Amino acid sequence: MNIAIVGTGYVGLVTGTCFAEMGVNVTCVDIDAGKIERLKQGIIPIYEPGLAPMVKRNVEAGRLDFTTSLADIIDDVEVVFSAVGTPPDEDGSADLRYVLDVAREFGRSIKKYTILVTKSTVPVGTAALVRAEIEKELAKRGEAIEFDVASNPEFLKEGAAVKDFMSPDRVVVGVDSERARKVMSRLYKPFMVVSDRMIFTDIPSAEMIKYAANSMLATRISFMNDIANLCELVGADVNMVRKGIGADTRIGAKFLYPGCGYGGSCFPKDVKALIKTAERHGYSLEVLKAVDSVNERQKSILFDKLSRHFDGDLKGRTVALWGLSFKPETDDMREAPSLVLIKKMLDAGIRIKAYDPVAMDECRRRVGDAIEYAADMYDAAVDADAVMLVTEWKQFRMPSLPVLARTMKHKVIIDGRNIYDREYFNENGFVYYKIG
Repeated sequence: MNIAIVGTGYVGLVTGTCFAEMGVNVTCVDIDAGKIERLKQGIIPIYEPGLAPMVKRNVEAGRLDFTTSLADIIDDVEVVFSAVGTPPDEDGSADLRYVLDVAREFGRSIKKYTILVTKSTVPVGTAALVRAEIEKELAKRGEAIEFDVASNPEFLKEGAAVKDFMSPDRVVVGVDSERARKVMSRLYKPFMVVSDRMIFTDIPSAEMIKYAANSMLATRISFMNDIANLCELVGADVNMVRKGIGADTRIGAKFLYPGCGYGGSCFPKDVKALIKTAERHGYSLEVLKAVDSVNERQKSILFDKLSRHFDGDLKGRTVALWGLSFKPETDDMREAPSLVLIKKMLDAGIRIKAYDPVAMDECRRRVGDAIEYAADMYDAAVDADAVMLVTEWKQFRMPSLPVLARTMKHKVIIDGRNIYDREYFNENGFVYYKIG
């Protein structure tokens, strides 16, 4: 089977590579010629465990190729996936310009029945806009070529995207024709050998499922952060509270971990976009508005703890940041709590020494030389008045307290992910703060 993937960002590259791994012939398309050339040379633009060797293997096997022109290869494919970006517009709604550009190119290029599948996260109703753009282009050509549109939202976790795609817990496909359903079922059949986890829906429902899923997860995070902050005020331990409510099978333990706020390319953007979708239909999603508000407030909580500890005397102090990416196993810093912390600390006149296993280059691209970049986690802590754990990378989980005691100016640890044991740090002479 031959398919094309338009867009070689995080979703597009993972999707194309994983399909190729299952024996599908895949051509990835991107208008960035430099990016395409680098991909042909095996240079991967993102950090994702397991992806680089899989790309190399499938390129060498001839199942994965890269090009800048959809028109040049569209005659040979049955399915075109649209995996281009949908960045937030100024009002928080999803910007669909790239999605509609793909639809127009598709309409200008097809010569036989082909399916255009939206893989990007898009608001409910986007498929109708996509279909209209294709029909406009076909009308300009005076052609009446059959085509279908479909929605196939991605549910990839950064840091585990390859595993998620190869062993999905579900594959949601929105279609409005039996012909499209059969083609999509055949395409995903290799992933369903053990059990059939495909969920076919109408297209609007598929579009809604992705937003609703991410919004539910974001809601659990913000709820737990709100409870954690209240726990601090009333003297309760949020870790005990989390275990107690997570043991209820109706609730479960996943995504009940308090922290310094969620970030990344999905949760912040999708929550805001769903709020805007509701507003366009005359409805107010009050719960999600609170989720977004709580999360924005939570990104400042580590700075607030630092300020309280030093009674607001922050100018000239040195703080070590452990972790910059929004989560472990990725270099993605989009909407990362670290960016809020960096701005607040710089505004307060604090010297920042940061270390992250993979996101240092991304941070340099975003903030330049406004902060210092350490060689490792202990180098960052030299002469530090405090260490802030922002991203729970595995290598941060068991720090050497004797090393920190010898090198830090003040023995203050602010744990933004609640991964440490307060008693152990206190016994070794450290002042320890956590969330809740």
